Amino acid sequence: MEDRNPRSLKILTTFLILIILGLLFFGIIIYKITTARQSLTLTTTKADIAIRGDIYSSDNFTLASSQKLYKVSVNTASINPDKKELFIKLFSIYSGIDMEEIAQKLKRYGYITLSYSITPNVAKSLKQLNSKLLAYDVFQEYRDKNDRIYQKMGLSVEVSGISRIYPYNDALEPVLGYVQKQEIGPLTTPNGIKGVERYKNNSLEPKQNGIIQGKRDIGFNVIYDKNSKQQERQDGDDIRLTINLRLQKKIEQLLDTFNKQYQAQEIVAGIMNPRDGSIIALASTNRFDPKNIQSTQNLDASVSEHSFEPGSTIKPIVFSILLEKNLINPLEPIDLNKGFYQLGKYTIKDDTYPSKNSVTQDVLIRSSNVGMVKLTKKLSGQEFYDGLKSFGISEITGIELPYEKTGVIPSPQKLTREIYKASASYGYGLSTTFMQLLRAYGVFCNDGILINPHLVQYSIDYNGESHLPEISGIRAISAVTARKIQEILIKTVQEGTGKRAQVDGLIIGGKTGTARIAKKGGGYDNLYNGSFFGFAKDEKHTYTIGVVAFGSHGKEDYYGSQTAAPIFKEIVKVMQEQDFFQK
Repeated sequence: MEDRNPRSLKILTTFLILIILGLLFFGIIIYKITTARQSLTLTTTKADIAIRGDIYSSDNFTLASSQKLYKVSVNTASINPDKKELFIKLFSIYSGIDMEEIAQKLKRYGYITLSYSITPNVAKSLKQLNSKLLAYDVFQEYRDKNDRIYQKMGLSVEVSGISRIYPYNDALEPVLGYVQKQEIGPLTTPNGIKGVERYKNNSLEPKQNGIIQGKRDIGFNVIYDKNSKQQERQDGDDIRLTINLRLQKKIEQLLDTFNKQYQAQEIVAGIMNPRDGSIIALASTNRFDPKNIQSTQNLDASVSEHSFEPGSTIKPIVFSILLEKNLINPLEPIDLNKGFYQLGKYTIKDDTYPSKNSVTQDVLIRSSNVGMVKLTKKLSGQEFYDGLKSFGISEITGIELPYEKTGVIPSPQKLTREIYKASASYGYGLSTTFMQLLRAYGVFCNDGILINPHLVQYSIDYNGESHLPEISGIRAISAVTARKIQEILIKTVQEGTGKRAQVDGLIIGGKTGTARIAKKGGGYDNLYNGSFFGFAKDEKHTYTIGVVAFGSHGKEDYYGSQTAAPIFKEIVKVMQEQDFFQK
């Protein structure tokens, strides 16, 4: 017995050592497996992508909005081979992607992207599908080539970019503008290129992505607990325009109809409240679908990016400068030289034979070039120049559109010369923009105050705070002069060149204009710009309205009285129908 005890003890000791070694080895295996799994389950960071702000009309229609696009990915090694067909069928049903396309992509091994352009609604459905696939063990654990074990990995649905949506296609183009895609890291985001989208790009673009950080589950979702961290998302500002979409659409249709007859290069029209400068409508026949731009032509907003010789629409402005300086009396007789005036080697003539008993205000009412030449002789070059400047001619309007042109007026020195002064008096030898003329005509209905036009009613930031634009104005002429010009412009419609602009039940005033288009190399083409600028008012409401038909053909109707005035009239009638005036 004494000899056997040491041997038994030795055997027992050896047995215990083997057990300890076995447990230690097993522990190491368990530790490696656990470590491999934990390496995939510790923490994850999710970005809550901020989006570009929306643009609305004054009558609450969404003109432009942003939508997130999602990328959906899967690790093919994690798909149970026995349930691969089930995965393909269900994913096709939920995503709308063809089964053959999915099957083809699943032939690749490893982490693959099934789509980069999943809409938010589909992305939400795919997240729901992911939960079901995990519950039915469509996904499984797997070993890599190094025999490391990975837990089951479901679908990954992440934001891949931002898409810009224009629900009304070409409405309000090119004023609204368009965007182009730009790459910022892994995301594709819109960047404003033209129109309001460009001018207000800094305001519209997203300010800060949200960040969510914490432990994740097997579906790649962050587990919210006391240790998770969040950074608030800050989207771009939303912008509400002064544009009334219902009116805008009607005017666009109206311009399209007229242009079938006139075949002009472009017809534009605008409506402004002269009291605060708000633009109610700003339409063009040259429109485009911002999501389907076929050409780089006709993408400019001609109302601000195109300058032209204004023709006779400049006459009320020049007439008011003279009247303001007490250089003329509207009722004083004037000799209009039977409609002809010789100025050096140039012969200036009127389109109609003047009355024998003409008075000074008939120069405007009958649109006499001869009369304007004779009257402006009373102005010095500096007075002429300063007067045009006081109406904002050749000065940017500040309208919320990029690349605004200024136009050109002759220098005070040039305006001392008879030829320059004469041609400028009836709208040649100087250039202006549509927006400048619309702003200038607002002076006559705003007691002589020049108000800068604006398209933005207000913007709303990510905190919900509203920001109003600054409305600025300067005195161009006295209220007395403004009211007198208004009276003469009303007579111009009642008795003179603007008869076709009359509308029953409203007070209408305005001035026609016709100017040949200058060639780049000098001289004039056989194309004309026909225009009408004026106002429509009742007891409570007043609107300044402008119409220009650019590039009308000389063989067709091209005078402003024949093209723009009738369009003006129909615009006012549409405004009556939509209750912009009292009934």
